[in-house]
Amino acid sequence: MRLRPDVILMDLRMPRTDGVTAIKELAKRGVTSRVLVLTTYDTDSDMLPAIQAGATGYLLKDAPRDELFRAVEAAAQGQAMLSPAVATRLMGQMRQPASGPLSQRELEVLELIAQGSTNREAAKRLFISEATVKTHLLHVYTKLGVNDRAAAVATAFSQGYLTPRG
Repeated sequence: MRLRPDVILMDLRMPRTDGVTAIKELAKRGVTSRVLVLTTYDTDSDMLPAIQAGATGYLLKDAPRDELFRAVEAAAQGQAMLSPAVATRLMGQMRQPASGPLSQRELEVLELIAQGSTNREAAKRLFISEATVKTHLLHVYTKLGVNDRAAAVATAFSQGYLTPRG
């Protein structure tokens, strides 16, 4: 990268790649620019992976101009910036975590983890991103009331989600 911008405005949907992959690639290449996601997508499946990948902030494209300017300045200083809608959504998730039975995909991820797979290996086997595996695991932890992989596997066995193979 010839230019060394302080802040990169990143969309999540692009022609040849997606924003989350691009954010990860920038980090892998040692680019120190802050990444501010500017997108129309405010769903959990878009928001969380972008933040987990290293985005400094997340704004929606309908944000007022002054909010965008403040966000760019905050990102340049290393401060996190979330649009009010995104912050509200994240707060709601924290206050009311997912509950209910494990989804089929969560079970598939958990089975692979129980077999000793890493997140990367599980992602490859399920044809999903590693960030998506992490998101599924976070949902599993919340639903099972645990804090780590080992506890998730043990609890899943005790609650009948997983059964020993003989």
